[in-house]
Amino acid sequence: MKHSKYSAVIIGSGIAGLYAAIKLHKEVNLPNGILIITKTKLIESNSKYAQGGMVSVMPENKLDSCSLHIEDTIKAGAGLTDAKVAEFISKRSAEVVKELQSFGVDFDRDENNKLKFTKEAAHSVNRILHAGGDATGFCIENALVKYLMSKKDIKIYEQTLAVELLKNQNNICRGLITYNYDENEYEVIEAPAIIIATGGIGQLYKYTTNPDITTGDGIALAYRAGAIVKDMEFVQFHPTAFALGDNGTMFLISEAVRGEGAKLVDKNGNTFMEKYDKRLELAPRDVVTRAIFNEMQITNTKNVYLDATHIKERKFEKRFPTIYGTCREYKINPAENYIPVSPSAHYFMGGIKTKVNGTTSLNGLFAIGEAACTGLHGANRLASNSILECAVTAFELVEGLKDFDFSIDAPIDDKISKTISFYEHDILKTDNQNSEEIFTQLKQTMWNNVGIVRNEKKLLEAQEKINKLKEQFAYPYKCPNRSQYEIRNMLTIADLIIEFALNRKESRGAHYREDFPQKDLIAESQTLSKNTRMKG
Repeated sequence: MKHSKYSAVIIGSGIAGLYAAIKLHKEVNLPNGILIITKTKLIESNSKYAQGGMVSVMPENKLDSCSLHIEDTIKAGAGLTDAKVAEFISKRSAEVVKELQSFGVDFDRDENNKLKFTKEAAHSVNRILHAGGDATGFCIENALVKYLMSKKDIKIYEQTLAVELLKNQNNICRGLITYNYDENEYEVIEAPAIIIATGGIGQLYKYTTNPDITTGDGIALAYRAGAIVKDMEFVQFHPTAFALGDNGTMFLISEAVRGEGAKLVDKNGNTFMEKYDKRLELAPRDVVTRAIFNEMQITNTKNVYLDATHIKERKFEKRFPTIYGTCREYKINPAENYIPVSPSAHYFMGGIKTKVNGTTSLNGLFAIGEAACTGLHGANRLASNSILECAVTAFELVEGLKDFDFSIDAPIDDKISKTISFYEHDILKTDNQNSEEIFTQLKQTMWNNVGIVRNEKKLLEAQEKINKLKEQFAYPYKCPNRSQYEIRNMLTIADLIIEFALNRKESRGAHYREDFPQKDLIAESQTLSKNTRMKG
């Protein structure tokens, strides 16, 4: 097995991971350099598909303030947002925007060269920056990739999975094992700082706006090593995914379309949000999602519609070029036709428990972005706070690592050697358990039983099904291929989401229990580690 050493290893190549890599390279002395590991290609990440924009409280936006943004974030979070975290992130938003601009990110501007601000659900004022109209994530990601590629001394492993963290007898993370599935090659990497930036878990659900790489890898990796995870029951379903096509990965119709005045209507063209919330289409995402879900149940239909016909075609195409192009592929003109939409798994509020600087419960292990849970989002993420959190936590991670000891002087001990040994031997590569069937059953189970509306009966049925799938899955360590590693991670995450959902006997934010429809006024966030679970 190959063996190498780096000062810092970043797992994931979304906005959080790339921003952290660039800042580390620029501001921190790393004697053994930086390695970025990405499961597919460097440019491919969940960040790439973010349409709406990035929240920022900018000094030139006179209608806005940090106090307003913090208030909106806390309201959307349904009582579980950490107010100090919200304040910290909001107050650093303008600083990270300026630095992103210095790295080549061009946010959209008006005819007077002033930044454009738009509005999305549950925001009290226009404060969301966007780029490329409705391609904000892609524009930021692309700019960061270009900047990073100009730095020749940053090592990049593509088509590579991080499959196991190496933790010594003192419970300090000292490295990891990687698997390059193109070359079918494993490698032991020693590193004093491991940074998880692997994104979310959308592929656990039959319908999702997330790309096929979002299988919860980083969260499962950290949990297997004993890191504490938090708020695993809170999965956000986006209200308006494009409801045409036969692929479970659904195209997102950005909330910004509703921010521009589009209305939700039923199959007869009647609006319905007035029945559910006085904020109508700009109510928090969990409210709008359940309203759509309920209307689909009432009318026995697979979708509702978005009426954006008040927006002239030329304006729509300019403001939302990506959405316009997709609609036209299906012969829908948004200026003349309703856009069919339905809810889809979109964002994960839970994850590895961290502080805003990315520190986890394990020394040497850090997490940023969607894989981390700082407490900013609470039970329901405020629209466009995700990219902001990615940027600020990456920024603060690097600030904290300026005083970190990057020396690699501790020898590999018996505990690490034992972990490595599990990956040194060949395994039976006959896939007699039908991984595609396990994958399909898992996604169907999570969508049907652990989705938008939950109850104890459904959750217990899901738990039983996932346990049976775990029994069929025969690879606790080394797996035959990439898909098996992903299934291993997905089974871990599904199990945790169900357990947390069963434990939260109330309805709060994105977690709705029809058998416990009221909010528990004294309920708090839940945390769990593999170690405490075993003791329990």
